[in-house]
Amino acid sequence: MIWETFIDAEQKKPYYKKIVDCIVKDSKDGEIYPSRKNLFLAYKLCPIDKVRVCILGQDPYFNVGQAMGLSFSVPQNCLIPPSLRNIYKEIKNDIGQDIVLSHGCLERWAKEEGVFLLNSVLTVKKGFAASHKDIGWEEFTDATIKVINDVGHPVVFMLWGNFAKSKKMYITNKQHCVQEAAHPSPFSASNGFFGCKHFSKANEFLMKNGQTPIDWSIK
Repeated sequence: MIWETFIDAEQKKPYYKKIVDCIVKDSKDGEIYPSRKNLFLAYKLCPIDKVRVCILGQDPYFNVGQAMGLSFSVPQNCLIPPSLRNIYKEIKNDIGQDIVLSHGCLERWAKEEGVFLLNSVLTVKKGFAASHKDIGWEEFTDATIKVINDVGHPVVFMLWGNFAKSKKMYITNKQHCVQEAAHPSPFSASNGFFGCKHFSKANEFLMKNGQTPIDWSIK
């Protein structure tokens, strides 16, 4: 299967019409993020057979110009959000990778390293966090996790926060590595995200299974 086939099949299901109806309704009195062209960017940049790590977020950033269809990532011209700053901090503390805080765009991870940057909910209304929670996107991303679960090679799943951890039930293939921690938000990072060492553990797992380690640098 390729992601295009998956997306096309899901869009024909009844639940997806509810998503579209809600987005159309909300777009009449406000903006919806990310832009339509970037809605499935995670899927476009990281083909199914290239997925090596899946980092699961919650929903897109709700401020102007931030959401770009990749969990935790923002365009290069944006300020780096606090959660992503904490991710960079953990990478440095974990593997010694001193990331120059020049930008917060994680496209290279997706395109070159096989890091699938998935949000549990794919859209949000401008200014309203979690405004599209429970409109149907969870069913879409549950199905996404099930597809990745069925790939023929080991994958590392990074589940940060309770929202992401709820997807664990769909990761049933024992060949995969499931890592859980607190969300990297400033409100929770000190409660188990800092010190989780997910980045070094992911690389150790990948190398143990004959894969090259992830280059976590930002270029």
